[in-house]
Amino acid sequence: MPVIFRHRGIRIFFFSNEGDPREPVHVHAQRADSLAKIWLKPTVQVAASYGFNSAELKDLVSAIEDNAEMIERAWNDYFG
Repeated sequence: MPVIFRHRGIRIFFFSNEGDPREPVHVHAQRADSLAKIWLKPTVQVAASYGFNSAELKDLVSAIEDNAEMIERAWNDYFG
C-alpha cells in the first residue's frame, strides 16, 4: 500500500492491487475511521467517502489537484 503523501494528517495512497483489470488512476485518503476514494481523471472527483465532512473533502480534492502530476507519476512508476 504505497503512501504517496500526507495532507493534514490524512494519508493519501493507493493499494498494491488495484483490480484486474486495473482501475483508472485514483487514490484513497484515510484518517482513523474516515476513508475516501478519489478519481484523478477525467477530473479530480470523489468516488466514495465515509467519515469525511464536505469541507474536508473539498480540501482533499484541492490537495490532490495540486499534486496530480506527482500522483500519476507514482502510479505509473509503481504499476509500470
